[in-house]
Amino acid sequence: MSDPKAAPLPDTSPTTTSRGAYMALTAALLGWMFDGAEMGLFSLVGNAAVKDLLGTAREGQAGAWFGSIIATFLVGAATGGVVFGWLGDRIGRVRAMSLSVLVYALFTGFCGFAQNVEQLAVLRFIASLGMGGEWSLGVALVMEVWPNRSRAFMAGLIGASANVGYLLVAFVGMGLDSMLSTTIPATLTSLGLPETTITMLTAHKGWRLMMMMGTAPALLTFLFRIFVPESRKWEEEHKKGTTSHWASADLLGVLIGLIGPVMIIVVWSYDIPWLPLAGRIVVTIVGLAIAVVGYTFPVVQFMKRSTAAEGAAASADLSGTMYKMLIGAGLSGVALLGTWASMQWAAKWAGEMTDNQHLSREWTQVWLSVGAIVGTILAALAGDWLGRRVTFFMLCLLSLASAQFLYGYNTQVDNMFFASCFVAGACTASFYGWLPLYLPELFPTRLRATGQGFSFNFGRILAAVGALQAGVLQDKVFDGKFPKAGMAMSLIYIIGLGIIWLAPETKGKPLPE
Repeated sequence: MSDPKAAPLPDTSPTTTSRGAYMALTAALLGWMFDGAEMGLFSLVGNAAVKDLLGTAREGQAGAWFGSIIATFLVGAATGGVVFGWLGDRIGRVRAMSLSVLVYALFTGFCGFAQNVEQLAVLRFIASLGMGGEWSLGVALVMEVWPNRSRAFMAGLIGASANVGYLLVAFVGMGLDSMLSTTIPATLTSLGLPETTITMLTAHKGWRLMMMMGTAPALLTFLFRIFVPESRKWEEEHKKGTTSHWASADLLGVLIGLIGPVMIIVVWSYDIPWLPLAGRIVVTIVGLAIAVVGYTFPVVQFMKRSTAAEGAAASADLSGTMYKMLIGAGLSGVALLGTWASMQWAAKWAGEMTDNQHLSREWTQVWLSVGAIVGTILAALAGDWLGRRVTFFMLCLLSLASAQFLYGYNTQVDNMFFASCFVAGACTASFYGWLPLYLPELFPTRLRATGQGFSFNFGRILAAVGALQAGVLQDKVFDGKFPKAGMAMSLIYIIGLGIIWLAPETKGKPLPE
């Protein structure tokens, strides 16, 4: 009999130096924090931006365009998650993450120069490519350089840091609002800017200035390149030659896959008289199918090349990998759809319930963010204590209840409203502590960034469909009032109660090699 003491133990030490592990964590946390800030930006100033760019003649379309731009952003993040995930598996986590941060920082800043809503949508799309990539790359890097026993806490920090950014942008918005009529115009005048430019920058709650401030994360690229070490797990795969199985030509599949979400956005964003509701539903189903085939194409081709090089063992992994990617996308879709089709509208709704619109939106975002910070950490720890599946099931129940209460029992912005925002923020954002814990556990090192990048970010396409429906429900079904639309969209959590039992349980297992 073999000696049980000789059995291999799970990895309990970082795969890089302690200093390198902390630098990787610091860089990734800052990247996620700015990710959250970038997402919070549009929730805070998007309504003012859309109304400004539409002008008074088309202001009535603001709700529909707000939903369309959110959907465009989500589709871009889904595409970026696959493209930059592919890049991270091919050239390394750190180099790809540097490029992703640079993209989302620069193009968020460029949004401040948009002259119409179409330009704003395009710039938000390009910015979101980098944002979707940064999430998947940062998660892969941190989970690979930190030991298995630290994964739950690391996942909680990942979710919390994004919501710290979401909170930060609310306070920045408050500070900017207090200076828009005095300090900022005087400063811009002293810089020699013409009066017309100053008026443009400070009008409509200074949304252009807020967007331009989004270029700040570009400085992180220098931190990444100078101080952050590459994942040794990835370097080992690179030495084996497995990273060479990724091919640039495969990205053509992603480009074709993008056609599907674009079709969905077009048919739900524009009034097409000859296309009935049934036709839109058919286009949506076809669009999702095109996206699935296109976005998974790089992984399928990678696995085929691995099969040719490594034999039947790699071939056997293909069906299992595809199943995990689709299950991961479903789980992520539930969480993201609940957030983007329901919670992301809360700040806008708060502004509509009071005369002090800007301040109400900001404090709503503050309480949602504070709750989210608490919820993400607790969810990750619960996943480690109770198991991944039981925890997800409980999070769905709590999210459904909290969203129904927020939108069903609040009619004014008061202490009860903010308390409801705190609870709903904690419950609905808790998934963003659970997902960074669970998704990396589904995929081996050689395709971890791409696999989890698809899983998390394809969920954004499902969320984009939901965000479009929230706008349609509000404008066409519920007479412009959002609460009932928010309650309707939060029913997505019921689907999550079933999907989770189709997913594998990974509690107590090391990351796949």
